[in-house]
Amino acid sequence: MTITMDTTATDTARRMSGTEWQSVCAVDDLEPSWGEVALLRAQQVALFLLSKDEVYAVSHRDPHTQAHVMARGIVGSRGERATVASPLHKEVYDLATGECFSNPDLVLQTYRTRIVGGMIEVELSA
Repeated sequence: MTITMDTTATDTARRMSGTEWQSVCAVDDLEPSWGEVALLRAQQVALFLLSKDEVYAVSHRDPHTQAHVMARGIVGSRGERATVASPLHKEVYDLATGECFSNPDLVLQTYRTRIVGGMIEVELSA
């Protein structure tokens, strides 16, 4: 499933301090530990639901290859830190910070998320 939002017609975001919260989909639309892609203002964002109240959003673009594949990555953990491994070269990234465990020069862009009324919202720069 790919989620596409028409921000001109259905934007329910709130403007706050130069950022905007974009409503993406219902929590129930995602499967646990399985990535999905949303197109938000021409940005491909990979969403990962780890529990009913824990959602991560990162760039769908792999920092190493520039291919749009991160939603197909393998979800896991390093200690208490939730991770995703690139499906291409298996670099492992922290889902919260974007830090790459194997190469400090690589950083996966992350987005803040929140759940409001059963809907997942992603914070984007205005």
